[in-house]
Amino acid sequence: MKINNVLIRPVLTEKATQLANRKIYAFEVNPDASKRQVAVALEKLYKIKIGVVRTITHAGKIRRTGKKMVPKKTTNQKIAYVTVKEGKIDLFPQA
Repeated sequence: MKINNVLIRPVLTEKATQLANRKIYAFEVNPDASKRQVAVALEKLYKIKIGVVRTITHAGKIRRTGKKMVPKKTTNQKIAYVTVKEGKIDLFPQA
């Protein structure tokens, strides 16, 4: 799997910014990506050393949409929490 197929986007929430102080970063990843693929993609992209990769899969919810309120299921999301050994990921660039 290519890097741009493994990593979707960084997660920038209040929880993620607090974890970034402890060198733990959150990324939304492809649901089919393994922990090893996530680690290799981040090491190549940011040129850092990865320690531990933890993943969580959030199940999609059923939402009612449209004029007839037809129930539809939203997609599942997989989030990877990555601990960095060496280096730093610059998710919050300074102006």
